[in-house]
Amino acid sequence: MDPGHWQVEVGLGDWTLDRQEDEREDRIETGDILLRYGIGGTTEVRLGWTAYGYSRTRDRATGEVDRADGIGDVTIGIKQNLRHPAEGKTGLAVALLPFVTIPTGHSDIGDGDWSAGLIVPASFKFSDTVSLELSPEIDAAANESGSSRHLSYGAAMGVQVHLTKTIRLTPEVQLLRDDDPDHAATMSKASLSFDVLATKLTQFDLQAVAGLNRDTPDLELAFGVTHKF
Repeated sequence: MDPGHWQVEVGLGDWTLDRQEDEREDRIETGDILLRYGIGGTTEVRLGWTAYGYSRTRDRATGEVDRADGIGDVTIGIKQNLRHPAEGKTGLAVALLPFVTIPTGHSDIGDGDWSAGLIVPASFKFSDTVSLELSPEIDAAANESGSSRHLSYGAAMGVQVHLTKTIRLTPEVQLLRDDDPDHAATMSKASLSFDVLATKLTQFDLQAVAGLNRDTPDLELAFGVTHKF
């Protein structure tokens, strides 16, 4: 973000479907808010919070249904650019994004304990139309039990394509290893994002995500809006 400017990213709706052999979970989130503020030429601070989450889990054998809802956790982060090509130029961009998640949410909606991680967003701009993106990540993730932490690591890779000056398409794949002591898993998914720049300061976002193995939720659909002040 430019120094002294705000950007607000709001997830208006997010639905995730996770079908396992013994149960089906539907999860809905709304008001997933990320505030970004530029504090220097290469630094921004971030504050994220999920205003509302709803979870419905149905036991496939008995038909019993469990429901939970409430607010989500708060995440605080700093993004520091290390390298970025000059305006209008091609080349490599690299940044560091450390973050901490504070367990403010409802026990069945939030993680239940604090966690922290580091993302290294990187991209290579080939032209004004095409960029390659890579985001390796390592986390001290909260255990599924809601107490203590474990190692989680992986990376996402995608290609950002500007179809027009106002429409952008981004196919992406992600692989994540999660060493939770109760259920270690390797998750993989593919996603497609569609962004429309409605005005110079406002953008609308649509995303569809498909799980590629049994350890990953089957489907996720999300839409939101971004506005810069």
